Amino acid sequence: VSSPVTPDKGICATATWAQNGQTVAGGNGSGSELNQFDRPFGLFVDENQTIYVADRSNERIMKWKRGASSGELIAGGKRQGARDDQLHYPIDVVVDQDETLYICDYNNKRVQKWLRGAQSGQTVI
Repeated sequence: VSSPVTPDKGICATATWAQNGQTVAGGNGSGSELNQFDRPFGLFVDENQTIYVADRSNERIMKWKRGASSGELIAGGKRQGARDDQLHYPIDVVVDQDETLYICDYNNKRVQKWLRGAQSGQTVI
């Protein structure tokens, strides 16, 4: 008999999930409106339960406050490209306590740092 392995994220190996989920962001079909995603990939949830989504095919990062019916465009969204104000297939995002975004911009092979409220980012890696 072996003991259960605990996953890296600290979820108990014997955890169970509710059978019925609840949509908390998107859910309005595929598209580019503020209440839609097109192939969302990575996400980050902060301490206020705000959800940040790397919306890869819309080349943008969206911010959804808890209970919101639509999101806020906070990075990218200006068609795919390599300028500092563009993203090309963002696949993940991490947000620090100052609301600075660190975006894995896959097809540009870079990590972009976007300060809160900024119109463009800067390459850090």
